[in-house]
Amino acid sequence: MPQNKTNALDTALPKNKQFNFAEGELLLVNKPYQWTSFDVVGKLRNSFKPLKLKVGHAGTLDPLATGLLIICTGKMTKQIDTFQAEEKEYTGTMILGATTPSYDMETEVDETFDTSNLNNDQIRNACKQFMGDIQQYPPAHSAIKIDGERLYEKARRGEEVELRLRNVTIIDFEITRIELPEIDFRVVCSKGTYIRSLVNDFGKALNNGAYLTNLVRTRSGNYQLKDAWEVTELVSVIKEQKVIIE
Repeated sequence: MPQNKTNALDTALPKNKQFNFAEGELLLVNKPYQWTSFDVVGKLRNSFKPLKLKVGHAGTLDPLATGLLIICTGKMTKQIDTFQAEEKEYTGTMILGATTPSYDMETEVDETFDTSNLNNDQIRNACKQFMGDIQQYPPAHSAIKIDGERLYEKARRGEEVELRLRNVTIIDFEITRIELPEIDFRVVCSKGTYIRSLVNDFGKALNNGAYLTNLVRTRSGNYQLKDAWEVTELVSVIKEQKVIIE
């Protein structure tokens, strides 16, 4: 078992622990790029076979995002809502001076803007208006369901959908690097916050445009990405363990 897994893994996957997945385990995973959160759940569920266990995740990550995904098994799935409600921390990169329909790199740039009139102070100060309780529209290309169908499925067919404002809380929003057109940032926020929407709104606040090019969830509640397993590593560990069923 890896020697550098400490802290949160003392709770989630402590060394030499005899797992009881049916009773319930909390697993910390680094979601791979271009995987859906359900892809991770499916991969782990398959590693439990022939056992048929409940497996779920707390807090969806977009396919183009990476980072901490909390997976619960067995009776621990009853606590998913509790884990999902905790604040999240992200680091990411945006491109200033352009927009895309999906607010990220899933779709092509549809509009460009001049950034020559913007300075670093303006960019950093723009963060301040997003602090606290705010409202945001979810991206049209998102996993939210309307009439039983994901928004991104409707968007890909070119259908227009009336989006509803969501109440979210931005606890911290800071710019960590400015090398236009790239800007790095860190955000701490409530559950349900769309970082893509935050980036898009940030561009509008500067009378400009912006879209997300990279996003990593670094923390969820007290659980840290540095303590998470890679999917292939975790699958190997699970398969090596003797599973106890009570």
